Amino acid sequence: MRNFLEEEKQRYIGYKATSGHLPDEARVPGIYKSRPREFCLPQHLAALNLYDGIRDDVQSYFREFEIKWHDGRDRNPSNHLCDSQVCCVNFLYSFSRHPDALAALLRPVFPTVKSMLKLERDDGYVSHEWIGKENYLGEKLPRHGKRTRGANFTSADAAVMFEEVDGSKHFVLIEWKYTETYPTVNLKYAKSGTDRTSIYRHLYDRDDCPLDKAATETFDALFFEPFYQLMRQQFLANEMEKAKECGADRVSVLHIVPARNVAFNRVTSPGLVHLGDTAIDVWKRLVTNPGRFHSASVEHLFGRFDIGSHPGMQAWWEYTASRYPWFNQIAT
Repeated sequence: MRNFLEEEKQRYIGYKATSGHLPDEARVPGIYKSRPREFCLPQHLAALNLYDGIRDDVQSYFREFEIKWHDGRDRNPSNHLCDSQVCCVNFLYSFSRHPDALAALLRPVFPTVKSMLKLERDDGYVSHEWIGKENYLGEKLPRHGKRTRGANFTSADAAVMFEEVDGSKHFVLIEWKYTETYPTVNLKYAKSGTDRTSIYRHLYDRDDCPLDKAATETFDALFFEPFYQLMRQQFLANEMEKAKECGADRVSVLHIVPARNVAFNRVTSPGLVHLGDTAIDVWKRLVTNPGRFHSASVEHLFGRFDIGSHPGMQAWWEYTASRYPWFNQIAT
């Protein structure tokens, strides 16, 4: 299979050398995992990994809600240009100030969107690293008793909520992928020796489990990425819906991954290979209510977005088209 990560690393070497969004001091290799990497920014310039039109705003938002940057230092994002969390923020955060554009973006997946609803800020329509208002999954709390968004707890990369044409409220947890691929590694046991099945077993055993337990054969079959993440996201959505979090009538998961990342779709769990040819096909087969799981490629979701109807987002479009040029090169 084509290695999308290696393709992106090579492309970013050229991007760093020529991008008008980077100063000359950012064009040198950055240190990442103790080694200089041409596809990384210097650590002290890691904030330049973010689109300049949102940089100050998004960093203020992450500080306000104590959200952790994956692989980041000193309250800055990762300096790796292929970072998935940064990619998610660069694509979605600008829509938090443009609810009409966000509704238009989502309608190909959710055709009954009427209007977007605010979540945790007066002027914000996209949230990041959502963990739910309660510890619905029963995940272990740290000594200080406070959960952390973006670290150590099941977190949706982004979250949105909208009113449907029938007046109901729909909350969507967004799981975002970029260059990730996964080997066949059983994650049943953590490095600490903890049996992870003991953490989530109570959710799997419930009568209202959102997954087809007969099809999985064993609970252990779900503890291979990306299914382990998808399982937790689906459990979180199910518990949030029962609790009517934020007044939501339904809560679903939207999975977004570049179509170019062909290798992501490999079915890694030996116990699930009989359910479909791709990871997403398998998950659609496992989720009992098809209205609670949706998937889209970055290319089809954003590449078909009508930027001409939303001139206020033109600067974001131009940045994104230069930073991630593959997103609007939709295959026929």
